[in-house]
Amino acid sequence: MTTYAPIYTAPERVTEALRSEGYALLHPEHVAALAGTTLEALNALVPSWEHLELDNYLKDGGRYRRRRHSCFIQKDGALAQTAHRPHWQPLEYNALHGGMHRLFEPMEPDTVAQPAWRQLITAVGDACSAARAPQPWYIEAHQFRIDTTDGIGRPTPEGAHRDGVDYVAVLLIGRHGIKGGETRIFEADGPNGKRFTMTEPWTMLLLDDATVIHESTPIQPLAQHGHRDTLVLTYRAGQFQGAQP
Repeated sequence: MTTYAPIYTAPERVTEALRSEGYALLHPEHVAALAGTTLEALNALVPSWEHLELDNYLKDGGRYRRRRHSCFIQKDGALAQTAHRPHWQPLEYNALHGGMHRLFEPMEPDTVAQPAWRQLITAVGDACSAARAPQPWYIEAHQFRIDTTDGIGRPTPEGAHRDGVDYVAVLLIGRHGIKGGETRIFEADGPNGKRFTMTEPWTMLLLDDATVIHESTPIQPLAQHGHRDTLVLTYRAGQFQGAQP
């Protein structure tokens, strides 16, 4: 594998890229256009990353991750937030934190009430439907801040992984005073991979979780302190992981 600067997917190729390559990488301007909004409207969401709560479930004992988590159902063109619920993954997808019901603080009401928020996650759901088939999507939204409190921050402490869903969207919100944080994508059943570093806010990586695995490398501070903010959206058909039938 060779490290590259991001090579963006043309907007008209997103469905084809998801089906043939297992991922699409969208430029920030194309993300805003996909959502039918503006970068200015999306940027109005950014201050909420200053209000994330410490992740107390890290098994490596680290204090480098802050997050909030909420769930939604997208059905028949409508989006509804669910009652707050824990995040759960099986061990086969997350060997480090799988099997745990992790109850994080929910996203702030002012954040999810913004039109740009609803437009963004609905548009990504529509892109998933275009690649697979129109259907209800069970969506989990994770706001992350990985910082260098411990000298090093690990965006994916579980390593290269799948999430146990149908599609995953990883959006860069910002990078401040860090190096590292390289994105790596590998074929789940093949030798090929890509690696690149997302640097522009609102760059979006959309993944077919069945065909590729992914990870982000650790971050280190360039000076005294730094952090990397992301939004991770997962889309699953049928039901949420860990939900009773």
